[in-house]
Amino acid sequence: MTPSEVQTVTIKAHAKTNLLLRVLAREDSGYHSIETLFALLELHDTITVERTESEIELQVEGADTGPTEQNLVYRAADMVLTATGAKLGVRIALHKEIPVQAGLGGGSSDGAAALHAVNCIVNNAVPRHEILQFAAKLGSDAAFFASGAPLAIGWGRGERLFRLPAPPPAPALVVVPEFGVSTEEAYGLLRIGKASGDRRGAVVLDLDALTTWGGIGRLGGNDFETVLFGKEPMLRELFERLAQSGPRLVRVSGSGSAVIAIYANENQRDNAAVEVGERWFRVIKTMTRADAAPGPDPT
Repeated sequence: MTPSEVQTVTIKAHAKTNLLLRVLAREDSGYHSIETLFALLELHDTITVERTESEIELQVEGADTGPTEQNLVYRAADMVLTATGAKLGVRIALHKEIPVQAGLGGGSSDGAAALHAVNCIVNNAVPRHEILQFAAKLGSDAAFFASGAPLAIGWGRGERLFRLPAPPPAPALVVVPEFGVSTEEAYGLLRIGKASGDRRGAVVLDLDALTTWGGIGRLGGNDFETVLFGKEPMLRELFERLAQSGPRLVRVSGSGSAVIAIYANENQRDNAAVEVGERWFRVIKTMTRADAAPGPDPT
């Protein structure tokens, strides 16, 4: 072991929201092409990675994330260690704050953060462009998280990105119902709700409109909203209540079930949180980010 070897790394895995989400044609692979505007939030999970002699260990606190070897954090660690041939292991502690099955990208963000953290443990042996390729293999949103961008337009399955300067940080309210929505379920509802021959083209995006919250708020919303409102009337009620609280914009995040509202100031957001009350599973006060996500913090 050399003095330069990093023993422990801590990294924040931030949540995202989709400020625009259009589902386009279904590809031969079975996946749908999308057009989306990703935005990073201050809400985050925390991952700590410790160098060990062998194997990958993962402990999760705060949520049930399923079988260990299917967890994107575990898979990310395995990708990096396998690619480098490193003769070592890692012990990973994942503390969850991002709700699961809420459209906030928690699993993908955890996986992307783990790529960077484990790569730091192996002295950044994997070049950045390869880390981004690994992220695209982990999941559709993971490439955005691995890029660290606070705002980006995404195409394809979300892995093709155009990074944008973000508007100033704004107070945001994330409200999560008691029920979750899996991505597979949401796309199934969307297919049922659309005619079999329906194919949508891309919308023209005015770059100037993406520089302010007002401009972003006037963009189209989220294609999943209509079908989710039909299945879950409570989600429509939540959306309408937030829309009446004076936000700059309100959206269902990703494929649901979280709804996010962005406000002009913290007082408006905090008043909205009181008005929404405790009927919903979680009400989370957070902020949008204007800066890139911080990278690994080695100790």
